[in-house]
Amino acid sequence: MELTTLGNTGVKVSELCLGAMTFGREADKKESMAIMDAFAAAGGNFIDTADVYTRGVSEEIVGEWLASKRREDFVIATKVRFPMGEGPNDTGLSRKHIMDGIERSLERLDVDYIDLYQVHAWDPLTPIEQILRTLNDLVRQGLVRYIGASNFTGSQLQKALDVSDHLGLERFVSLQPQYNLLARATEWELLEVCAEEGLGVIPWSPLRGGWLSGEFRRGMSEPPAGSRVEKAEQEGWAESWANYNNERTWEVVDALFQVAEEAGRTPAQVAINWLLCNPVVTAPILGARNLDQLTDNLGAAGWRLTEGQLEVLNRASAPAVSYPYDASGVWQRTRT
Repeated sequence: MELTTLGNTGVKVSELCLGAMTFGREADKKESMAIMDAFAAAGGNFIDTADVYTRGVSEEIVGEWLASKRREDFVIATKVRFPMGEGPNDTGLSRKHIMDGIERSLERLDVDYIDLYQVHAWDPLTPIEQILRTLNDLVRQGLVRYIGASNFTGSQLQKALDVSDHLGLERFVSLQPQYNLLARATEWELLEVCAEEGLGVIPWSPLRGGWLSGEFRRGMSEPPAGSRVEKAEQEGWAESWANYNNERTWEVVDALFQVAEEAGRTPAQVAINWLLCNPVVTAPILGARNLDQLTDNLGAAGWRLTEGQLEVLNRASAPAVSYPYDASGVWQRTRT
């Protein structure tokens, strides 16, 4: 696995990031440990979790695994924002919740500092100045090395960066957005801001909850039993069968299988490699539920799709574009 730089920080991270959202949920502790062992053996050093993942269990598992490793060899990212309890202040990005959140995350991860501390989403109730000042304090105290954002809109991200510059505060160094062949509106403004401002991009859900994993083919009438999409249908999650069982999805899946056959790779590897071919992307986040899935996903590294293969995928996945994006050409400039 190659190393790349996280935005303009100078920090070297693996070109694939291991997501720990499945830890303690789809993957028990033993399986999670095996997944991290295999990821590290393949050259991975970048692990992403969040306090809200299994209400802290994910962080605890990562911390237990990390305890037997050389801390400096790994870049550990986590997040704060969403409810961690039933109290009125157990959520959001107030100074109180962030300070409580960092303390608990450090305890669960059993570390003295977090490499990348990310706000999990925008908080409309808390002024961005307060959020950034609090995060700045965490960096100054040595509890956090860098700060990042996730699930922001383009205007929210740009505002945060401008406020940081104006007040002389630490800036976000990365963005963690949803980005994949079925979710390309991320290109319209978010990737443009990241490219202009020097932020690293760490896409989540590169396989869109399994839709791009190779499990799905045109002609299916329901999701495979036990799949994430089946659970999404039951739980009302965004990647449900009802939301994606449409012609555009099947056109993308058809193209994915076509390119996979030509390249001699699996559909999942092709979908992840498509992200790696975008120079704006730092490291797609792998969300494996078991060791077999991780092994397949790791095969996305160490090679690149051809220009012709990229064109097949780009054409099939091109989203409907309306004004002002159809006139500005922004989204075309951020997809090569």
